[in-house]
Formats: sequence, structure tokens, C-alpha cells
Amino acid sequence: MKSRETLIRLKKFQVDEKRRRVSQIEAMIADFQRMSVDLEREIQSEQERAGINDPSHFAYPTYAKAAIQRRENLTRSAEELRVQLDEARGLLSEAFDELKKVELLDERDQARERAEESAREQADLDSIGLMRARIGAIA
Repeated sequence: MKSRETLIRLKKFQVDEKRRRVSQIEAMIADFQRMSVDLEREIQSEQERAGINDPSHFAYPTYAKAAIQRRENLTRSAEELRVQLDEARGLLSEAFDELKKVELLDERDQARERAEESAREQADLDSIGLMRARIGAIA
């Protein structure tokens, strides 16, 4: 029985680890999106200040070009993280399913043990009742 409890603890730990990983990836995606929005504002501001909106124009601000590149890198990274997030969610689901299987097996075993204990108790009570009945018949 100890090994089953240890297995349940292990499975719970694995589920918690996978849950943390999913949360971390979600937080990173949110941070990248926020930074991307901030960069977009900075690009717009720089374009308004320079009065040039065409990145291919020879006088387009260098800072705006660099900000565009960083925004694109952040967007690409966020997309890659979304793929990782899908994988992490799948692994979390699998870990959760494994935990539930082990817990169900444990519940089934406990129910069987309770039924066996109840049957033993009932057999003991039946033998006591039978002995009393025999003693009562003798007397």
C-alpha cells in the first residue's frame, strides 16, 4: 500500500510540474505580447515624430527599424511558445489522466479491502451468533 501512496504522490508532483510549465509559458507569451504592443506604440510615435511611415524610405528612423525588427522577433517567439504551450498542455492532460488512473486503482483497492474486512467481521459475528444459538439449545 505504501508503494501506491508513493506513486500517487509522484503523479501529483508530475501534474504540478506540468501545470507550472504551462503557467510559465502562458506568462511568457503574455509578456511578449505586452512588449510587442509597447514597441508598436514606440514605432508609431517615432514615425509621427519623423513624419515618415514607409520603412523603405531612406530617411526612415533607425530606431523605428530596430523596433520593428524586435517586434517581429517577439511575435515569432510568441508563436513558437504557442506551439510549446500546446505540447505542454497535452503533457499536462496525459499526466492528469495517469494520476486519475492511479487514484481510481487506489480507491478500488481500498473498497475491496473494506469489503473484505466487512466480510471478516460479518463471519466473526455469524460464528458468535451460531455459538450462542448452540449454547442456548444445549441449555
